[in-house]
Amino acid sequence: MIKFLGLFVLSVFLVESAKGKTHYHKFVVKSSSYTRLCASKDILTVNGKFPGPTLKAHRGDKIVIKVYNQANTNITLHWHGARQPRNPWSDGPEYITQCPIIPGKMYIYKIDLNREEGTIWWHAHSGWARATVHGAIIVYPNKLGSGYPFPKPFSEIPIILGEWWKKDVMEIPSNANKTGGEPILSDAYTINGQPGFLYPCSKKGTFRMNVLQGKTYLLRIINAVMDENLFFGIARHKMVVVGKDGLYIKPIDTNYIMITPGQSMDVLLQADQPPSLYSMAAAAYSSALGAGFDKTMTTALIDYSINATYSSPKTPYLPNLPPHNRTEASTAFTKQFRSLATKDHPAKVPLDVDTFLFFTISVNLLNCSSDEKCTGPFGKRFAASVNNISFVTPPVDILQAYYHKIPNVFKMEFPRKPPVEFNYTGDNLPENLLTPSFGTRVLVLEYNASVELILQGTNVLASDNHPVHLHGYSFYVVGWGFGNFNPKEDPSMYNLVDPPEETTVGVPKNGWVAIRFKADNPGIWLLHCHIERHTTWGMNMVFLVKDGDGPTSGILPPPHDLPKC
Repeated sequence: MIKFLGLFVLSVFLVESAKGKTHYHKFVVKSSSYTRLCASKDILTVNGKFPGPTLKAHRGDKIVIKVYNQANTNITLHWHGARQPRNPWSDGPEYITQCPIIPGKMYIYKIDLNREEGTIWWHAHSGWARATVHGAIIVYPNKLGSGYPFPKPFSEIPIILGEWWKKDVMEIPSNANKTGGEPILSDAYTINGQPGFLYPCSKKGTFRMNVLQGKTYLLRIINAVMDENLFFGIARHKMVVVGKDGLYIKPIDTNYIMITPGQSMDVLLQADQPPSLYSMAAAAYSSALGAGFDKTMTTALIDYSINATYSSPKTPYLPNLPPHNRTEASTAFTKQFRSLATKDHPAKVPLDVDTFLFFTISVNLLNCSSDEKCTGPFGKRFAASVNNISFVTPPVDILQAYYHKIPNVFKMEFPRKPPVEFNYTGDNLPENLLTPSFGTRVLVLEYNASVELILQGTNVLASDNHPVHLHGYSFYVVGWGFGNFNPKEDPSMYNLVDPPEETTVGVPKNGWVAIRFKADNPGIWLLHCHIERHTTWGMNMVFLVKDGDGPTSGILPPPHDLPKC
C-alpha cells in the first residue's frame, strides 16, 4: 500500500464572456500535516486546507481546473451536483469516465454551470480519498436574473460535515477487504474540519460562527461524511431550508435536518435569540439493524459576542437531536420537500414516460474461501448490489472503452428489473438471496427517453437508508413509501406538480422512491450509493445514454490530456 499525503495549491483568475465568466484554477497535490484529537498525522488535503477551498461562480459561468498530481497516489475529482452537459470526460469517477491522474501527471477539468444554483460540492472519486479531499461550490444566481427566491441574507457560511480518523484513511478499504468485514469507524465527526468541544483536545479549534443579533445568515450545509446519514440542528434556533443539491425548494421551517452523505442543503438562520453562546451539532442517523456507526456528536459555536456583552455559559446550549435510529424523524423532515414550481424556477416533470426501470439495492454476503477467516455476519464477507449485480471495476474506464470501441471492458446487459422477484422488504428472507452475481454491465438509454426509475430498498441482509446519487443528471422524486412498491396503486399517489428536484435521494429503510428524468445528456453516467462502504462492496451501476441525431446532442470529443490507464 502506497502511503501518501497531499495538498492542492489553488490559484484563480477570471475571463469575462458574453455568456458569463470562465473561472480558471490550478490545483497542485502535495503533502500536509494536521492535528486533531490530541495527535498529528499526514492527510491528503487541498491547498493545505481541510476541508478544501470553496469555489464560487454564478449560474451560466464555467470553471476550468488544472490538476497537477504531485502525490504518491492516483487521484480523480468529481463535481457533485454539476450535470456536465455532453461532457462526461470531466465528471471524475475513477474507471467510469476517466482513468486516474497518476503521480506526476496533470488533467484539466471543465465544469459548465448551466442549471445549478445554490450549493453543490466537489470531492475526490478515487478510493477513500474524498474523506479529506472535498470542498464547497457556491453557485450564485445569474447576474441578469431575478436573484434569490428569498430575502437576501446578511452573510453566508459553508458548513461542511465530515469525519476524522486517527489511522490512514486510504488503507481503510484494503484492510476491510482482507477480513471481509465492515471498515473501521471514524474517531470523530467534524464541522468545517473541527471535531468540536465534546472531543478531547478540540476546544481551541472548535469552529465558531460570529453573528449579529437580528441578522439572517445562509448556511450552505454539505454532508461529506463517508458512511453515515446525519441529524443536524442549532440550539434554540429554528432553521428554514430553502435549497437542496443546487436547486431551490419551497421553504421548510424546522428544528433539525436529516442530510445524507452526498447531499447539500441551503438553510436560513435568523440570529433572533438572546445574546449567548449556542451550539450547532450533528450526530448519526443509522437505521441498519446491527450496523456499526460512530455514536459521537460534533459541535460548532454560534457566538453573539460581536455586538453584545453576555456572561458565557459553562457549557454552550446544545440542540435536541432525534435518537440515532429514529426513522420517523428522518421521514417527517424529508417528506416536506417540494420544488418551487414558479415561472423563474419551473418543475419540468416528465409526464409521459416511455422507459420504466426497477432497481433493487441490497447489502449481500459472500462465502469465504477455506483459508480465509472472514469477520462479516455468519463468518462471511460483505458485498452489495443493484438488481443483484455487484459492480466490478474495469481496468480501463468505461467511457473511453465506449467512445473508442475497446472490446471486453463492459457488457450492455444490465437488467431493467430484478432477475428474481420476491418480498423485497420481508423478514427472514431465504439465504439464496444473499449472494449476488458480479459484472461490469451498463444499461443503455435512448437519447431523450423519458425515464421512470423505482429504487427499491431490500431487507436481504439488513435494510438501510441508502443515499443514491446519479451523475450527469438531476431528477424529480415523484413518489416514495415504505414496504414494496405497488405498481398498481402507488403511481396514483405521485406528485407530478411540484416534486423536489434532486441529485442525491435517500431511499428510506425498507422502502422505495420513484424518480423521473429526461435522458437528454449523452454519455456514461454512474449511479451509486453514497455510503462509501456500500460503494466499495459493489452498490453501483452505469447508464449509457446514446447520442442524439443533432450536432449538439452528442458527447463532446475527448480532451487531448485525458489520462491513460
